[in-house]
Amino acid sequence: MIPPLEGGEAFLLIMENNTSLQQQLLEAGVHFGHLKKKWNPKMLPYIFAEKKGIHIIDLNKTVEGLQEAAAAMKSIAKSGKKIMFVATKKQAKEIVTEAAKKINMPYVTERWLGGMLTNFNTVRKSVKKMQNIEKMLNDGSAESLTKKERLTLTRDKDKLEKVLGGIAQLGRAPAALFLVDIGHEHIALAEAKRLGVTTFGMVDTNSDPNKVDFAIPSNDDATKSVAIITNYIAAAIAEGLAERHASKDDETEGDVDNDTEKRASRLQAEAEQEAAARGGRGRGQSPAGGPGGPTKRRVPGGASRRPQGGGGPR
Repeated sequence: MIPPLEGGEAFLLIMENNTSLQQQLLEAGVHFGHLKKKWNPKMLPYIFAEKKGIHIIDLNKTVEGLQEAAAAMKSIAKSGKKIMFVATKKQAKEIVTEAAKKINMPYVTERWLGGMLTNFNTVRKSVKKMQNIEKMLNDGSAESLTKKERLTLTRDKDKLEKVLGGIAQLGRAPAALFLVDIGHEHIALAEAKRLGVTTFGMVDTNSDPNKVDFAIPSNDDATKSVAIITNYIAAAIAEGLAERHASKDDETEGDVDNDTEKRASRLQAEAEQEAAARGGRGRGQSPAGGPGGPTKRRVPGGASRRPQGGGGPR
């Protein structure tokens, strides 16, 4: 079970079993597809029936695709890689922005700039320009400029932030993309495919599910449908991040223990070496208390006698 995150009604939709999850998907209208005349034949395996000229998506397939995608995203998040959320449709912008911010993942909800992935270095230059302008406006560097120049800088910053604000903290291309409506986000999908970036997407009955690595057959137009799918994915990513954080804490504790053991062993070795050195100096001394001196012999009565020999009187 993927635990719900705090905040947001959609996060309460994550249930303990497939039956309850299907019920929530049904209530959110995830099963409603497009008109029959607009369908893509490759979606046939995911269509349950047709009702009043509208295709009905098989929610069993939706649950399978959703759980498979969630497990894969959890693994990516646990490895420390970034997953970019892409949804420029009006009804999905706010939902996706809120979900991505909660888990600190990059997102694009205004306009996909051509080359945002394939020409990522150039896009990073624009991001740095935005950050430099923001720094100038905040630290007082722009006070020396005229009022018109400051107004121009502010407008430039607002334009850049609107388009690039969601990827300001992204230092390199993401490991995966989550797309709401793969037909609408075809440019982003094409760039991801060109670079070999893993793709996840909400696929409606008018789209080709083979274009993404992980297809989630679902209604990509209804707000409730987008919310339940997006927040389910976000909850899975949050769980992966939590496990990564927990494993890092365990590694840190293990490193501290290893460092303590190493220090203790080093101190013990130094103490043994010092003791051995002191013992060697004690064995090298002469009985008289100093090396090289004449040796005196004790005789009964406490008097000392010099060695015999020489010209002295007896």
